Amino acid sequence: MASRYIQAILDEAIEKGVAPGLTAAVAHADGSDSRYAAGVRGVADPTPMAADDVFWIASCTKAITSAAALQLVERGVLDLDAPVGERLPMLASLKVLEGFDASGAPRTRAARRPITLRSLLTHTSGLAYDFFSADLARYYAAVGGSLFESLAAGGPVLTFEPDEGWQYGIGIDAAGWLVEAASGQTLPDYVDAHILRPLGMTDTAFDPDARAGRLAGMHRRDETGGFAVADRFPSNPILHGGGGLYSTAPDYLKFLRAVLADDGGGVLGPQALAHLRAAQPVAGAPGELVTAVPPLSRDFRPMPGVAKTHTLGFVRNEADVPGLRRAGSLAWGGLANCYYWADPASGVAGMLCAQFLPFADPAMLATFETFERAVYA
Repeated sequence: MASRYIQAILDEAIEKGVAPGLTAAVAHADGSDSRYAAGVRGVADPTPMAADDVFWIASCTKAITSAAALQLVERGVLDLDAPVGERLPMLASLKVLEGFDASGAPRTRAARRPITLRSLLTHTSGLAYDFFSADLARYYAAVGGSLFESLAAGGPVLTFEPDEGWQYGIGIDAAGWLVEAASGQTLPDYVDAHILRPLGMTDTAFDPDARAGRLAGMHRRDETGGFAVADRFPSNPILHGGGGLYSTAPDYLKFLRAVLADDGGGVLGPQALAHLRAAQPVAGAPGELVTAVPPLSRDFRPMPGVAKTHTLGFVRNEADVPGLRRAGSLAWGGLANCYYWADPASGVAGMLCAQFLPFADPAMLATFETFERAVYA
């Protein structure tokens, strides 16, 4: 009965124009899984969507990269609180953006504290995305170039002193660079060997071409509220850690099950698992995003009114959400409107995937909430 109800939710969402196509997967407390699909792969591809179709999962990558870094912490290869500049010289001596003078020129100073792996994983390093930081966007407008050009040219600017705020950004990309420096492997090779293959995640990879026949089309909402074909984001090894993976909803569920399992699915030791689940002390408003580029994302304020913090891998709610996830649940999403949660208290996890911009689409978020309510009901 629940499966029919969830399928009906997805079908109704397609009829209402929420997305061209959707997939979903649920890990139930009894150990069973269920999977769903509705709609088509895209406005230019009328192939019916299948539950194992492949999506660019964007920032859903971040939790897997965080897990990779925490494996190395557990093995004693990395230290959560050591300055990452010791291994990543580009992050050793950064400037902090303090504001702008009367002429609009940016004012910067040297950072007083080093960035650590802990601050990277909790988004408290000061490393921001310019599309979620109006100040950073203004900075690059003043000095020229862009955030991504600065990564190739020697180093980004920080939006605040490390550990003095929460700002979503490239911290997990930097954690991926750290995994590479510490392991001697590329991030794709490390993640494949130590997380994906051991968990049987055969549909998850940084290279979409191997699964091109099952790729959902990328879209953007047009002026009428409908959908137009959009260019797929090009693969960029510098940004693999924060958003490089392609996957399916059922395959990503295998990783979420590992996070829920007491044995970490055989890939996460007790320390790594505890770090992924436990709240960290963070300043600011973890999980809340204010857009600086509306075509990419709307503002995002998940679970309004519910206290939230950040673990070393996820946003975590600190109170039960009525009719939904329990306190201590772990969640996040991806730029093209993919969303997931994992609830250790209930043993339940779920993922809903679409493939369009901008992120935090209101109709998509409403469908995600309805889907989650159906899972718990």
